[in-house]
Formats: sequence, C-alpha cells, structure tokens
Amino acid sequence: MSNPLAREDERLRLFVAIDLPEDVRESLGHLQADLRRHDLPGLRWTRPEGVHLTLKFLGETPATSLDAIEGALARAVRGVPSFRLALGAPGTFGNRRGPRVLWVDIEGELPPLQRLQAAIERELAAVGFAPDERGFSPHLTLARVSQPPRPGLAERLSRALAAVAAARDEFEATELVLMRSSLQPGGAVYSRVAAFPLG
Repeated sequence: MSNPLAREDERLRLFVAIDLPEDVRESLGHLQADLRRHDLPGLRWTRPEGVHLTLKFLGETPATSLDAIEGALARAVRGVPSFRLALGAPGTFGNRRGPRVLWVDIEGELPPLQRLQAAIERELAAVGFAPDERGFSPHLTLARVSQPPRPGLAERLSRALAAVAAARDEFEATELVLMRSSLQPGGAVYSRVAAFPLG
C-alpha cells in the first residue's frame, strides 16, 4: 500500500532513532544548564526535546521510498527484544583543530543495541542506502561547536566537563522510530513517521 505522506516530488529529511523518555530529556536539560554556567562561547545547544539516540541518518530522501524504508525497519526489529540503556559521562568529538560536538555517552546493554544497529544497516543497504563507513558510536548530542572553535574552548570544555555531575538515568528501549526532521527558522522540528516495537 502506498504511503499517504508520499508525493512524487517530495523529499523528507529522515533518520532512525530510539526516542528518549521525558525524565531522561529533563536530566539532559539540567546537565546542559550546568554546563552553560561555564564560559563556553560558540556552542549551539540542542533543545532537550530534540535529543534522540540516532542509529542511522538517511538524509534527504524521496517520500516515495517510505514504504521500502518501513519494510526494512520492520525486518530489522524482528526478534530483537527490548533492552536497558543508561546515560554515561559527557565528552567531546573533535580533531586537531578542536572540539566539534559535545555529547553524552550511552551505557547499559550495548550488545543488543549494536546488533539492532547492524540489522538496520543491513536491511537498509538492501533497499539502496549506503552503510555508514564511520562505525557506530552510541551517544546523545548536547551541543555543536561553531567552526573554527574559539581559542581556548577545548580547555574550557575540559574544565566544565570535570566540574559537572553526569546524569546517570536508565531507560528501556522498547521501540525503533523513523523520524522526520523539518528545518525551521527556529531550529529543527522533529516528528515521528513510524514506530517499530521491539520484543
């Protein structure tokens, strides 16, 4: 059956994720507030309601591909039970020029998470989406750093991360979600396209 969202010429910015419970989003918001008390210029903070555990970014995708994507994700979750995850320590991704992303690590039952992500890659590759060459590093993005980073930001970030208490909330991953990101003047707005229960 063709998807009612699909128009011949429409393109959707899509990604596959595990959604977070409200209390976990609140904890991330408190952590961001603690970090913002430190002098950290040039960071673009993610709104807590916009934080997801992204498993696969699909990018600009023809709406006519929705049926194939949803079929692939339904196959990927088959036989995968729900599992528990937890927020870990905050950290940064970067390179020689300095930090690029401020994030929170994901801990807990990582083997089933990694198996699920590998199944997503495999099933989506079968319908034409290239596998991610970078490898999977589960994390939640708290902020992105404007490039090039301000002088001294790496040291400031290091001090701020050492000074704040990590959120250690646990949560149950019970479903996989196909998400749409719509870029608006005030930032990205996220909506659920389809959900795939685990277990």
